[in-house]
Amino acid sequence: MEITDKHLFFTAIILGVITIILRLIFGKLPPKEAKAQGTAAPAARAAEPRWYRWTRSFQETVEVFLSALVLALIIRAFAIQAFKIPSSSMEDTLLIGDHLLVNKFIYGVRNPFNNQVLIPVREPRRDEIFVFRFPLDPSRDFVKRCIGLPGDTIEIRDKQLYRNGQLVEQPYAVHKDMRLFSRKSKWATEDEKQRDNFKPFKVPEGQYFAMGDNRDLSNDSRFWGTVPAKELRGTPVLIYWPLDRIRLVK
Repeated sequence: MEITDKHLFFTAIILGVITIILRLIFGKLPPKEAKAQGTAAPAARAAEPRWYRWTRSFQETVEVFLSALVLALIIRAFAIQAFKIPSSSMEDTLLIGDHLLVNKFIYGVRNPFNNQVLIPVREPRRDEIFVFRFPLDPSRDFVKRCIGLPGDTIEIRDKQLYRNGQLVEQPYAVHKDMRLFSRKSKWATEDEKQRDNFKPFKVPEGQYFAMGDNRDLSNDSRFWGTVPAKELRGTPVLIYWPLDRIRLVK
């Protein structure tokens, strides 16, 4: 099961409630210990009941863990989050099993529960790799390249990308299927025609056109549509695992 921001948030709430209960119940020292509190003498601590020492130790452990969890929640929700590449759609830029650190702050500070922007920073840029929630299933995260911004017209002619009528140089794009399906092909499926010859499409306002670098094996905007701005998560900055793949993401 994937650990989400909501899981961390509710775990923090539970630990917080436990801490409050412990403080309410055991917040005051027993009379004997209260007299010796200022001295903090080892003998006074040794005289404390075993159950009290255990409870106080447990309370301190919970508070430390709660503090670390809250800090991790803040970092994960607003700054940096780790993702793992599950498919080949971004080869040869990103490979299956690559672990990424994603900058979530770059597209704005967002509410971790509904992903709405609280403090805007900047919008995605053309040809930038970005992470977003899959519009058809928001429980899944996709990693693609931003091919079209709002207002751009995207077209594919015989596997070549055209943006606003201009051929786009794509040093990052690879084609691993030598077959080429035309719009007039009688034996090709509609998806195969869309893959290699995509009719001109104007990206709506507040939406982004996403494509994988592995153009022949990528499930992207050619087939399921554009990415709403509210689904944006961030942009990868670093591959940190495996060790031989450590590098900045471009």
